[in-house]
Amino acid sequence: MVDIDDSKQNGQTQIPITTVAPASTDEQQQYIEDISKQIEVLLHASEAPLTANVLKKHLSVSTKELKQALQLLQVRLDTGVLSLHETASGYRLQIADRYSPFIQRVFPQRQERLSQALLETLSVIAYKQPVTRSDIEHVRGVTLSSNILRQLFDKGWIIENGHKDTLGRPALLHTTAQFLDAFGLTHLNELPPMPDMDAIQTMS
Repeated sequence: MVDIDDSKQNGQTQIPITTVAPASTDEQQQYIEDISKQIEVLLHASEAPLTANVLKKHLSVSTKELKQALQLLQVRLDTGVLSLHETASGYRLQIADRYSPFIQRVFPQRQERLSQALLETLSVIAYKQPVTRSDIEHVRGVTLSSNILRQLFDKGWIIENGHKDTLGRPALLHTTAQFLDAFGLTHLNELPPMPDMDAIQTMS
């Protein structure tokens, strides 16, 4: 289960959330469930992992309540494509490890030279294009390294084509014909269907 790291992290955006301590057992269970959902929202919205102290501050909960909520969130995520992961910087959501073989099967060539982060990023672009950098970060639950994108551009596997009609007009990313050639595909519809796409489909 999830262990709590009480290390501090500065510079996080303040997101006020009001919680009310429950009186009965049923209310306590619902209270913890609500907290777990709020944690999930914060982890999706954050550009960086969030520490236990940051979560406790935003949610106004105790260490015990936070631990219970994190454990409940982990159980709920077990049936989906994302998992709760604790890093040295805090908690984040990422694509579940059980899908690593699937990602490697979809993108088998030179997989020994490709990091999991690069494969995950390429998978999101291939299945959900056109996507923005923010879209990729939303699905992966972690800030996207500029180096990862640069590697994909350098390989000729992705291009920028157009801009999303939102604030800042972020560039839209697409895969290329060179990407198809590299993985022995002629059309994107030859990609095998990705299981449990609900979490990814909510991105668009």
